Amino acid sequence: MTDSRKRHSRTITEGLDRAPHRAFLRAMGHDDEALDSPFIGIAHTMSEVTPCTMSLGPQIDAARLGVTREGMTPFAFGTITVADSMSMNHRGMRFSLVSREIIADSVDAVVRGHAYDGLMTFATCDKTLPGMMMAMARIDRPSVFLYGGAALPVPWKGREVGVVDVYEAVGQVYEGTTSEDDLAAMERVGVPTVGACAGQFTANTMALVAEVLGLAPIGSAYLPAVYSERLVLVKRAAGLLRRALEADGPKPSDLITRASLENAVVAVGATGGSTNALLHLPAIANEVGLRFTLDDIAGILESVPLVADLKPGGAFWARDMHHAGSTPALLKVLDAEGVLHRDTLHIEGRTIGEIADDGPAADGAVVRAAGNPVTPTSGVVVLKGSLAPEGAVLKVAGLKHRVHEGPARVFDCEEDAVAAVRKRDYAAGDVIVIRNEGPRGGPGMREMLGVTALLYGQGMGEQVALITDGRFSGATRGLCIGHVGPEAAVGGPIGRLRTGDMIRIDADTRVLDVLVPESELAAREPAPVPDWLVPETPTLRKYASLVGPAHLGALTHEGE
Repeated sequence: MTDSRKRHSRTITEGLDRAPHRAFLRAMGHDDEALDSPFIGIAHTMSEVTPCTMSLGPQIDAARLGVTREGMTPFAFGTITVADSMSMNHRGMRFSLVSREIIADSVDAVVRGHAYDGLMTFATCDKTLPGMMMAMARIDRPSVFLYGGAALPVPWKGREVGVVDVYEAVGQVYEGTTSEDDLAAMERVGVPTVGACAGQFTANTMALVAEVLGLAPIGSAYLPAVYSERLVLVKRAAGLLRRALEADGPKPSDLITRASLENAVVAVGATGGSTNALLHLPAIANEVGLRFTLDDIAGILESVPLVADLKPGGAFWARDMHHAGSTPALLKVLDAEGVLHRDTLHIEGRTIGEIADDGPAADGAVVRAAGNPVTPTSGVVVLKGSLAPEGAVLKVAGLKHRVHEGPARVFDCEEDAVAAVRKRDYAAGDVIVIRNEGPRGGPGMREMLGVTALLYGQGMGEQVALITDGRFSGATRGLCIGHVGPEAAVGGPIGRLRTGDMIRIDADTRVLDVLVPESELAAREPAPVPDWLVPETPTLRKYASLVGPAHLGALTHEGE
């Protein structure tokens, strides 16, 4: 009798005509019992292109074991990673956001092409996490997401450091406040283990999002990559998948709802998470047919206190968050603050409210107790105004300098801005503007960690502002405003700015204005895009022809 859980794989295992298919499966070492069991795709980004993904090998092995132990048949397959670490601060970063779509498309193709009944996904580097969640949502079969975990920080000269300290030390060398020998020494210890970046940067932020959306096992977001407990967690996840398969749910479309998306926004704001999450959440929502925009996110963030004191704006690492009670501790505080939808479902078979009820009390340092936040307002905000009619995003966690008015120093690409910053060809009070880096104009919406880290290394991180229609890394800190929309490539105001125009930024009132009369700004011809910025490959040209604006998630297709 066919296993009732084989809702899809029976297509390739049953009937006379499927003898060739079964022959191929037997060549892979599968016996009758395996053929009669549900087929589980294990999609992963394991590779040797970044230390982030190198933690995944043992976890994938544990997944195979767990899936088999639960009476299912595993099929592991890999997809790409474009590591922000290696593509940062050069033209390779054009491919980072593009890789999100490639990952989702490739997993969709394999799961549907091979008729798998369920799906486990593994990801660790920034865009790989939303790419996998988008695939799960689009395919909408019983699924569970596994994050590979963050690297550990390392003690160095009386403090703990991570890779962002290496970035900022480069600026200190240019400034003359750190020696090249010290930089070389820090370079050798800055990332001491495999795993993603160690703070509340994009990878850890999106891992938290996966938990709060209900797609990932509770406690998985902050468990370090090198802790053996991860192997136990992965095997437990196989049991969650088996139960979902038996009940035909919950599926991703049951978990990703407007309420759970709002909870995810709350979690991002409450932890001072990466502004990239504000790009990825609309994209994930789109895959289940929900329209969830930057305007929706902006309204939610207004009621969220910052309750976790995490780097880059705060004091603590992802490892510390794990030992302070991880996501359940955070949810308990947010529930007490009255900012959670308690009845959203989770792959664990409980509601978010029930998980919050069972969470440990806040430790008071890494996670603050209800009523005693780090700041009473969110660590991430959305700005609007004459320079950003569609909105822009800013991480304010740890930011002292929240209001700024100064002259624009306009650059037509990241490389020109970096060259000027290296030479200190800017002044305190300037607003550095980098345009032509949006989803379409970049294309690919490059991240600007290189230039922001240089500014901090030069001691100017709070003395200037930086504005772009591109993105910022989750490791960025300072008055750095990204996702400015409309972007220059589609005629946005940022494309009409001139050096010397006065710009006003007010993070408290959520305003981003250019102090030029509207009629004058509209009458200006947009600055021409330099010829050398034209997309140089078919991959980028295809992406640029399809991609939409940042405030909608840089989507390349309509949702299901």
